[in-house]
Amino acid sequence: MRFDVITLFPELFGAHLTQGVTRRAFESGQVEVKLWQLRDFADDNYRRVDDRPFGGGPGMVMLVEPLERALAAARAARGESSAPLVHFTPTGRRIDQSLVREFAAGSGAVLLCGRYEGIDQRFLDRHVDLELSLGDFVLSGGEIPALALLDAVARLQDGVLGDAQSHQQDSFSDGLLDWPHYSRPEVLDAPDGPDAVPAVLLSGHHADIARWRRQRSLEITARRRPDLIAAARAAGGLSPADEQFLATLPL
Repeated sequence: MRFDVITLFPELFGAHLTQGVTRRAFESGQVEVKLWQLRDFADDNYRRVDDRPFGGGPGMVMLVEPLERALAAARAARGESSAPLVHFTPTGRRIDQSLVREFAAGSGAVLLCGRYEGIDQRFLDRHVDLELSLGDFVLSGGEIPALALLDAVARLQDGVLGDAQSHQQDSFSDGLLDWPHYSRPEVLDAPDGPDAVPAVLLSGHHADIARWRRQRSLEITARRRPDLIAAARAAGGLSPADEQFLATLPL
């Protein structure tokens, strides 16, 4: 799959694409990323891509013409005139694991990283297919959400993670948050006394371990994200044993 990224700051992507476990996806070509510097598509000596907003107000607005030229170049290079254009904005759909899985199984997209006060609405109306957000807060630009999406998609590619089971046990993979994880030492010295790994994880009893992990996942999700419990219940994702355990929690 291929992602073309239109950005004013392509240098922000460099280290991420060459370091860490997800670099395997980029180095192998499973996920190809092409960066497009928007200023290369300006038509004046100042390489201007923004101007003051009509109607007044603070900030600057990104201009239509450079964006249209950049988008046309990206789609031409892909050989795909209808490649979807994704715009990152606080007003967009929140990125979740279900959406990431859709991208991971697809052919990619053109990612638009906005800056300044915003983008001329006429460009958005004409060209944008999907608007996405990391959450209910405002960032300086779309580069961080774009990096987050690329990372999430890359780690779902075959052979990227050391263990193929890893991403299947992540938070949200089954609609719930992940359970706690422990490693050595078995007992950790702490100011308030020894802090030991839960005994069930040392028991070697796989059914008991699976039950403990499921219950911790349910407990953490119920306390921190009750909306996910409601969604899992509505989708039929909770078993009678799950419901019985949830009923014992003093929430």
